[in-house]
Amino acid sequence: MTHDRATSFAPNREMNGTAHAHGGLAVEPLTPDGSLPLVVSPSEVRPLDEYFDGARRMAETLLPLAGGLLFRGLPIRSASDFESFIGAFTSSLVSYEFGSTPRSRVQRQVYTSTEYPPHQHIPLHNEQAYTREWPMKIWFYCGQAAEQGGYTPIADSREVYRRIPARIRERFVQKQIMYVRNYGNGLDVPWQKVFNSDDPAVVERYCHDNGIDYEWKADGELRTRQVAQAIAVHPRTGQTVWFNQAHLFHVSNLEAAVREALLAVVAEEDLPRNACYGDGSPIESDLLDEIRDVYRSLAVQFAWQQGDVMMLDNMLAAHGRTPFAGRRQILVAMAEPRGGETPC
Repeated sequence: MTHDRATSFAPNREMNGTAHAHGGLAVEPLTPDGSLPLVVSPSEVRPLDEYFDGARRMAETLLPLAGGLLFRGLPIRSASDFESFIGAFTSSLVSYEFGSTPRSRVQRQVYTSTEYPPHQHIPLHNEQAYTREWPMKIWFYCGQAAEQGGYTPIADSREVYRRIPARIRERFVQKQIMYVRNYGNGLDVPWQKVFNSDDPAVVERYCHDNGIDYEWKADGELRTRQVAQAIAVHPRTGQTVWFNQAHLFHVSNLEAAVREALLAVVAEEDLPRNACYGDGSPIESDLLDEIRDVYRSLAVQFAWQQGDVMMLDNMLAAHGRTPFAGRRQILVAMAEPRGGETPC
């Protein structure tokens, strides 16, 4: 599981001629030397449904290469339009099961983006990479751009893997990652919302089916532990990607003041979430800082425009969120669940 193929995408070479002009749509890089995301926009005015076939063809061809497409300038004006548009790509939208952050369902399988306070930064990550099953595709729709900030930075997960020092990669691959979660108690999302049920038997069945260890604590709250992959191999491209959320779950991700205040009232084992190696030993914070530096160095961000839809291959591209001011509405949908790597 160490495929180290070249991952760079040369827009000029791959997009020469009109090979990627379909159904009234044309494609170009976001920046002259950039490949993630590619911008897909109308070359002629049509009703929304007449763009579906061209958008699907472009995604089939370009998404495995670039990892992300930004559809801009299409007549997508509502959550319903958004859902109709992504229906052109898939019929297998998935619910937000075993989620790690607060979200609200807008309609069917369309959700709000993570409902964290505007001042909080969300590090780059791949959706649900803390599990052994994740969505292969994820879409973001801009219903309203923030007055300031609120970007959704992205990074190529293939390049993240390549740039993380080999000594760190090898350590994580060998030891894997254990995610420890404590639900509720006013500190994190209640287990009833995470598992979409208030029946403990439903929780226990889900945990059993998904290789998650669980325990009901004396106060009636839930603690889970799951060992999952550090890297993964893309089923279509065969490329290795850095695919975990250790840097996000680990207590070192918290601001120092927040971390100290939290540890003053709860034991480390009762933190809302934390990450350690698969054998239960602690992950070194300095290694996670090096990983965070790699993500920061590769981050690409752009200002949202109302009506934008960004489509990501969830294994090839990580995403995050910058702090913002003013009202912001970014909706999310996910599709194509995939079973993950079996930890060693």
